[in-house]
Amino acid sequence: MTPIGFLGLGIMGTAMARNLLKGGFPVTVWNRTPERCDALVALGATRGESPRAVAAACTTTCAMVSDPAAARALVWGEDGVLPALVPGKSYVDFSTVDPDTAGEIAAAVTSQGARFLEVPVSGSKKPAEDGTLVLLAGGDRSLFDDLAPALSRLGQKALFLGPAGRGAAMKLVVNMIMGEMMVALGEGLALADRAGLAAGDLLEVLDAGAVANPMFRLKGPKVAAGDFGVAFPLKHAQKDLRLALALGDRLAQPLAGAAAANEAFKAARAQGLGELDFSAVCRAVAPTPRG
Repeated sequence: MTPIGFLGLGIMGTAMARNLLKGGFPVTVWNRTPERCDALVALGATRGESPRAVAAACTTTCAMVSDPAAARALVWGEDGVLPALVPGKSYVDFSTVDPDTAGEIAAAVTSQGARFLEVPVSGSKKPAEDGTLVLLAGGDRSLFDDLAPALSRLGQKALFLGPAGRGAAMKLVVNMIMGEMMVALGEGLALADRAGLAAGDLLEVLDAGAVANPMFRLKGPKVAAGDFGVAFPLKHAQKDLRLALALGDRLAQPLAGAAAANEAFKAARAQGLGELDFSAVCRAVAPTPRG
């Protein structure tokens, strides 16, 4: 099978690299914090010395990092991958970035004669572990087709959306909606609490009606119990809202709901909740619940 490099072993990257290993792919891993590689090396992965060394050793190199700055650093930073992306090589970026960043990375990679695909993912820790992510691809269609066996180990659905930048835009739209929904859930739980209604009753009503959805079903009981164990860090959710708002500014698209949601997530970060799950925004919406 095609040797695959994987750069970035956070919550998502670790799970995705593990699924590639389970699928029989030879995987070489690298992370800025080297200890993050240990568990995957124990499962059979090879440890890479730097992003550039991984790209030199592997036919296809994948990245999954936290934001545009980190994605750019992997390409252009010290020991970045770009010089190693010669003809015959491919670079796949699963990171959530803005469309401009995706386009600039695509242009740099293809100028070297290599192929590029962006594949931001919809889903958090559990779907990453289960291999049931939704994959939002843009860039080189031939690479998308060639990587179908590997992508099938990572997601339940893979969509090719067109040129590089389209996947990034779709991911920002999806996460913008998700952020607004979480704020709405927090406000609903807070108002129900003030009105003397039980959280469990509200969640049962929501799940029985037109607004039933998997996120409320999964996160609602945890929020009601004060369980904010991290599946998708709040600080990253706020970053995605910020990027979505910037895209809206560039396209002159009003995003009043997203702007309000972003302020709630900023308030949560100011309260020190950034490292918790994004559902902890509900604590910022209702900082003093009646219980």
